[in-house]
Amino acid sequence: MSEAPAPELWLVRHGETEWSRDHKHTSVTDLPLTEVGEAAALALRERLAATTFDLVLTSPRQRARRTAELAGFPGAEVDDDLVEWAYGDYEGITTATIRESVPGWTVWTHPSPDGETAADVTRRLDRVVHRVKGSRGRTLAFAHGHSLRALAARWLEQPVQEGRFFRLDTSTVSVLGFERETPVILSWNA
Repeated sequence: MSEAPAPELWLVRHGETEWSRDHKHTSVTDLPLTEVGEAAALALRERLAATTFDLVLTSPRQRARRTAELAGFPGAEVDDDLVEWAYGDYEGITTATIRESVPGWTVWTHPSPDGETAADVTRRLDRVVHRVKGSRGRTLAFAHGHSLRALAARWLEQPVQEGRFFRLDTSTVSVLGFERETPVILSWNA
């Protein structure tokens, strides 16, 4: 009897929005994709078509749902745990602007006033990791830059802050899996 395949988690960051293009922190603001973002999301369709997924999830934000739709997954299940790290008072502001009053600020190392803490993000992303690792199948998730980087860190059993090491561009595909019993990154920001 053959062993069940190890679970895989395929991550897709949504296509470009006006704010992602302009490096503004976007969590709860529900922006549409730009024309460039729509074209890039549509280009994902051919790339993902050859792979079978047991579960397809998406953040509830329209930029993630539209990316899923254009990539060929209009029936993706909305999972609120995949939302972007909530930036609170820093919503719509660039890191450069924040650093004018908080030198050295990053979401990984400093709090966001009225936003989520690292512990908040950890709790919700751990639910995603638990669900996927328990599935023994292949899951595809459409979400956001910081939340997906933090999710990769949690997959690797690291603190969410370690997501700072994983650059993630819009409309890219990353794959998390296992080497024997060890969770690993199989492909990143491709």
